[in-house]
Order: sequence, then structure tokens, then C-alpha cells
Amino acid sequence: KGGFESERQQYIIHGGKTPNNELSDKMYVMSVVCKNNKRVTFRCTEKDLVGDVPEARYGHSIDVVYSRGKSMGVVFGGRSYIPSAQRTTEKWNTVADCLPHVFLVDFEFGCSTSYILPELQDGLSFHVSIARNDTIYILGGHSLANNIRPANLYRIRVDLPLGSPAVDCTVLPGGISVSSAILTQTNNDEFVIVGGYQLENQKRMVCNIISFEDNKIKIQEMETPDWTPDIKHSKLWFGSNMGNGTVFLGIPGDNKQAVSETYYFYMLKCAEDDVNEDQKTFTNSQTSTEDPGDSTPFEDSEEFCFSAEANSFNGDNEFDTYNEDDEEDESVTGYWITCCSTCDVDINTWVPFYSTELNKPAMIYCSHGDGHWVHAQCMDLA
Repeated sequence: KGGFESERQQYIIHGGKTPNNELSDKMYVMSVVCKNNKRVTFRCTEKDLVGDVPEARYGHSIDVVYSRGKSMGVVFGGRSYIPSAQRTTEKWNTVADCLPHVFLVDFEFGCSTSYILPELQDGLSFHVSIARNDTIYILGGHSLANNIRPANLYRIRVDLPLGSPAVDCTVLPGGISVSSAILTQTNNDEFVIVGGYQLENQKRMVCNIISFEDNKIKIQEMETPDWTPDIKHSKLWFGSNMGNGTVFLGIPGDNKQAVSETYYFYMLKCAEDDVNEDQKTFTNSQTSTEDPGDSTPFEDSEEFCFSAEANSFNGDNEFDTYNEDDEEDESVTGYWITCCSTCDVDINTWVPFYSTELNKPAMIYCSHGDGHWVHAQCMDLA
């Protein structure tokens, strides 16, 4: 994670739920191939697994641990559909928490092994996981069977000797009750938990700071951010970690507005107070998608290229060269193409193709005739 200049920076993608209520058990490894000017090229390859392959799921966690010079992926928790034998027309989309098994995944050889730990009795989803060296900490989560958010705090340690891996779990005191929270790291030994829910329809407005010292974890509440009235009154919120102690938060817009699919976004930044180093303060700024035509794109917005063809990335590939003409003449890239009247695009299976600015939607693929790329805005898609 030291920068784009090395392929050691990799992203692991596993599972997830589609708008069509389909679950995936696929696992992908995405790595940065090169970064030239404003163009970043990724290589994304599917990893075939053998052994105890984790079932298709969502709401789980996947982390990487390091021990004795080796690394291993750890999959835990999540939800999946009930077994096919129990699925009826009425219960076809019924989900249940996955068994509380811990999966170790060797990304080099594609081997997966599950471990049953006596300390983990109930399945959990939407928990918080923190990976540090050979240890993973599991906090909170939601148990669907009991409909509770227990104040869990588990420490899972993985030892990777020359022989078989060893996995042990310890139940620690001082956990918190939260689900779907966002974790951001402020320094090497400090994290902040933001957002989430303490009940099904009750947001958790309190934030926590998690610090590590001498391999001991400490969780304490911090000063509550100065939430805006819109955030306070909203029943839903979502977001993601942006790195460097910054969290991206979103809430639905007011349904009374003409545009029902309006969302408001905030950047919540954790910064040290100049007066007291132990005091953390939050600043936030608001960006609205109500009128994307008036919004200003980020000055340092970057262009991302994806491909599943590993052999398409080489030193002479055209993707390695940034061409400023592509920025000026959008007709070359296919922006603003008007779709045909018989277009049969499925809005649930659109394919991202090209987008360099946040206020310009991605392209989608129309399969009519020989096929063509269509700007999402031409199809009145959000």
C-alpha cells in the first residue's frame, strides 16, 4: 500500500449482491499496472479457488494477514440465501447469516480452508474488521437470527508456519454494538469508527476512536461531530473510507423535491487539533447531486481503465500513453451518442466503459444490432 508505483498494491474483491438479488462467490485480484499522468490502468483477474470455497455472500469482511514472511486472506461472516432445498416461491429471496467459519485463502496457490472456532458461535454480518500483522479484530455486527447487534470484540490470530496454518480466537472485553459502520485509519496505531446503526432504524451518531499500544486494543468514544440537520433527521446513511482519515457519507434527499433520486454527500475528515494532540476534531463539507450540471469536477480527477485480459497489459500497450486529445474531443470516446429507438439495454446489467469526471455518468452497452456504446444520460438513468 505504498503507492501506485508497485504491483504490491492489490485489491481483493469477493462476493456482493447485485440489483437482481444475485449473489456472487467469485474472487478477483485487482492490481495497479501503471499510472501515467492522469490515467491509471488496473489488471483484474479472477482467482479460481479449491478446497473449502466460501459460499456466495454479502455483508462479510475480507482481510489480509501477514505472518512469518507469508500472507493469507481471511474471509468471515456475511449473509447468503437459505439452502436451495428450503427455498420456495415465498421464501426465494430469504437470506440467513452464514455459518461463523473463518476461511483462510492462499492467493498464490488458490487454496481455501475453513476453520471452526468454538468462540464464534453465531453468524455475523456488517461487522467491522481491523487487520494488523497476523491479527484481525472483529467488532460489532448484526445477528439476523436473533435480530441483535451484540457488543462483540473478537481477536483472531493466524500463524503461518511451514506446515499447516494455526488459527485461534480470543473474546475480548470492551466491544461496541454497531453494524454497517465505516472504518478509517488516522495513523499507524489509530482508527476511527464512523456511522452505522445501533438499531434497525436508528443511526449510531456516536463515533469511536480505536487505538493500539503494545498489542492491546482500546476503544473509546470521541467528541460527537457537528452533524448537519439533514444528517441528524435522515433515517438512512451510507458511505465509505476515502483513506487518510477521511470518510465519504451520503444520505437520501428530501422526497418532496421534484427529483426523487437526489442524494447529498459529505466528506468527514478526522484531523488532529493543533491545541491538543489527543483531541480529534471533525470537519465536513457538503456536495449535492441535485443539479450535477452546475457542479465542478475535482481538478485532479483521474481516468481509470479496466481489463480482464492479463496479456493486454504490456509496455507497448496504448493504454500506457496518456493522450490529452482524448480530454478535449469527447466525440472520439463516444460521449453523447443518442441511442436507437429499439434499444434493449437492461439497466441492471450496464457495463462501465469510460468516465473521467464525477458528474459524467459511465457508458452502457446496447446489444441492438451489432451493439454500440451509449452514454447513460441519454437513457435517463441515474
